[in-house]
Amino acid sequence: MIYIGLTGWGDHDSIYPPKTASQKKLQAYSSHFPIVELDASFYAIQPARNNEKWVKETPETFQFIIKAYQGMTGHQRGDIPFDSKEEMFDAFKLSLTPYLHSNKLAMVLFQFPPWFDCKKENVAYLRWCKNQMGDIPCALEFRNRSWFSPPFYEQTLSFMKAEGWIHSVCDEPQIGDGSVPTVLRATDENKTLVRFHGRNKEGWMKPDGGKNWREVRYLYRYNKQELEDWKKHLNELQQQCKDVFVLFNNNSGGDAADNGKQMLELLDIEYSGLSPRQLDLF
Repeated sequence: MIYIGLTGWGDHDSIYPPKTASQKKLQAYSSHFPIVELDASFYAIQPARNNEKWVKETPETFQFIIKAYQGMTGHQRGDIPFDSKEEMFDAFKLSLTPYLHSNKLAMVLFQFPPWFDCKKENVAYLRWCKNQMGDIPCALEFRNRSWFSPPFYEQTLSFMKAEGWIHSVCDEPQIGDGSVPTVLRATDENKTLVRFHGRNKEGWMKPDGGKNWREVRYLYRYNKQELEDWKKHLNELQQQCKDVFVLFNNNSGGDAADNGKQMLELLDIEYSGLSPRQLDLF
């Protein structure tokens, strides 16, 4: 099965009824898509009340892709707010309890930064991370091209398969070492993740790191031909594993929801078990 969704549920105005309150947006979102990426977990390990609320607001078959906390992937600036890395991982795993108990956790996404390149100590850290996560399904996304350079291409894929990592396949601008090619290979027989970051070359590596960097980075709208090409790619990936989870991350201009809807039409997919469209907004 191919599951289409978006990253986050707060910024997709085109799918919400007029004047939808922020606390109703997840419910509205889940009437359109069966999966979502939870990004709040990247910035802070979420308290139980938030996770329990989000689980409760979604249909029984809804699935979350939960982004690993930034301290776990090396994005954290300065010291981590924990006494040890083990304590940090334990806190994060504990936060997943509501999703695990409700069978709503598709996977945890470990997205590593551009400076996390292919070298022995980083390979060892990936192995350590996977060991810490135990049986929890985990996806791995690189942002450094060295992992898929000719000397390491097959070794990287073989390592991911051997260690039980789900491959996070990317569509993103191809600019230097801080981007990875689209590698249409599944490393897990059950799940593959695909993330559409857009193709905004000018914004991808914004040199000044300004306040609007994130808004510019993901400003892109996929055209019909690009989506048609990806329809073929998704069908190819589905031949390699049971389920393909697809996330549109091109949110900056409000394009993710529209592109997600377009992809649903191209694939001729209609999901059952979504939230009802008619919501009580009062």
